Parts: sequence; C-alpha cells; structure tokens
Amino acid sequence: MDVFALLYDYLIKWVIGPVTDQFFGIFDLNGRFGIVFLCLSYSIAYGLYRFRQSRGLTDARSFGQFIGGRRVHFHRSALLDYRYYFVRAILKVALVLPIVGLVDPYVLRSGDYISFFTHLWGARVQVGENLSLSLLYGLGVFLVQDFIHYWVHRAFHSRYLWAFHNVHHSALVLVPATASRIHFVEKIVEKLIDTVCLGAYAGVFWYACGGEISRYTLFGVTYMVFILNSLAANLRHSHVWLSFGPVVEHVLNSPAQHQIHHSDAPRHFNRNFGTNLSVWDWMFGTLYVTHSTPEPLKFGTGEQDHDRYLTLYSLIVTPFVDIARKIPTRRTREWASRLSERFPSTLFRRRWRSILRP
Repeated sequence: MDVFALLYDYLIKWVIGPVTDQFFGIFDLNGRFGIVFLCLSYSIAYGLYRFRQSRGLTDARSFGQFIGGRRVHFHRSALLDYRYYFVRAILKVALVLPIVGLVDPYVLRSGDYISFFTHLWGARVQVGENLSLSLLYGLGVFLVQDFIHYWVHRAFHSRYLWAFHNVHHSALVLVPATASRIHFVEKIVEKLIDTVCLGAYAGVFWYACGGEISRYTLFGVTYMVFILNSLAANLRHSHVWLSFGPVVEHVLNSPAQHQIHHSDAPRHFNRNFGTNLSVWDWMFGTLYVTHSTPEPLKFGTGEQDHDRYLTLYSLIVTPFVDIARKIPTRRTREWASRLSERFPSTLFRRRWRSILRP
C-alpha cells in the first residue's frame, strides 16, 4: 500500500501537477499563450480577413481557411507542438528548475548590488513610490529583457548552440503553441541570463531611488508585456501575414517579421532575432522589413530535417546527438592532422578546419 501511495505522490508531483498547471496557464495573463491574448490576436486576424476580403486581396473562402484551417492546425507538426506544450511542464519541474536551482545560490541579486553601492558610496535618500518611477522602472525591465533575448536568440543561431534552437525552427507549420517548442537547455540559459541581468538592473535602479520600486502593472501583468501581447503577439507563430510596414517595423517586431525569421529561404536566414522590438535588429544589422503584400514562405529548416523531429523524444534528444557528432574524438583529430600534413593543399585544410579546430 505504501508503494502505491508513493507512486501516486510521485505522479501528482512530477506529472499530473505540472501538466494541470500548464493547462490552467492558458487563463493566466502573465503568458502570451493566455486565452485572452489568443482571442485578441485572432480578433485582429478576423478584422484583417474582412478587410482583405472586401478588397479582393485574399482567396480564402472562410476565416478558418484564412488562418490555415485543418491543413495547418492539424498538421503533424502542429499536433506535436500541442503535445510538447504539456511535456514542457514536466521538463520544467524535472530539469529546468533543479538545474537553475543549483546555480541560483551563486547569482548576485538586486539586494547584493544595493549593498555594494551603499557600502561604496553611502545610502541614498528614499525618493518614494510614484507612478512615474513605476512606469520608468517597468519600461527599463522590458527594454533590458528584450535586449537580452535578442542576443540570446542570436547566440543560439551560432554553430554549437544551433542544435538546440533547431528544435524551434524544425516546425513545418506555425501555430501559437509553436512558441513553446523550445528545448529545455535554451530555457535554462535564457532564465539564468535573465536573472543575472535583471538583478543587476534592478539593483542599480533601486539604489538610485534609495529603495525598492515596484513595476506598474495592468491586471497584475507588467504593463509593457500586457500592451505588446495585446498587439497580436500570437500571430507571430501563425500563417496570418500581418505587416506593420517598413517604418514601424524598424521599432516593433510584427508577426510577418517573425514568420520571415522562420522561413527556410536563404535570403531570410539570420534575420529578425528580436522578440517584441525590432530596433535591436535595426541597430545590429539583422533587420528585414516587410510590406502589406504577403511573401511566399515555407517554414522549417530544409528537407533534411523533415523526418528528424516527428516525436517528443526527438525534440528532446536529437540536439544532444547533433552536438556529439560535431565534437571530434581525440583519435579523429590526430588522424585528420596526419592527413593534413600528408596532403597540405588549401582545399584539404579548409575541408578539415572544423575537425582540427580545438
């Protein structure tokens, strides 16, 4: 009886509980995938459909067809995204939180920065809580986090980290749940960097104000997140082309811009890394702006990956297999070095450069 009780407790803690919490997360305004933001996004999509229909700019015979219909929302890639959305909750409890928890004690907090500056320059006069400071602090948190996510995203497009981010790009169709197709290694890195950078920002800001300042919120959600999630954020992972136009897209990331980021066309590679703002892409040379006329797009990472990401197991394990293949063994390195000495042609050296590189 005790064995069954322990098994039941285990299932509740590690499986049933996390999956239930993930399901009820759709009623939480703190996430983009909340039912409110989904409804807002598809309301905007419906308005766009009616507008294009009235001007003969779409061939879709119904709104369902306009947003992709069964071809998209019941595609095997989309069905995998729906399942992975709940599995991610288990991965979070079993892997992400424990690993982050191991590092967490060594991460400097905002209080540590306040103590450091107080010891260095003395205490500051408390300016008091007010709306202007709350708005400014909330805006700063948003900008810092968006800037961090730009560079983390860009880093995961590099050689060794790409194997993990490829999980997200392997989606052959885009649905809102595709936003959750993120490998747990990427989430760990993102969470740790967020903690470090936001802790530093909060510490400096609070020291300057002489004490802690709360963020201004709307319905319990940071106001910038609420506003931008209301602007059709879920349409980024969809087949609904919504462009903000070249001018606005130098600042705000539109759904069309993120769809460009998921395109498998070479001209779209390494473009539009921004999450909410595209100003970082503009500043660092990765911006691709769109227009009202939809571009023909095909999503995914090429034919070679179509059969590699068909199961939950493959989404979790395949990146580790790919990384292992990229790291040559000592014997392989020695063998390649001997061949390079025997055939010292430029072409051969270029071919084995990746193996000879430490």
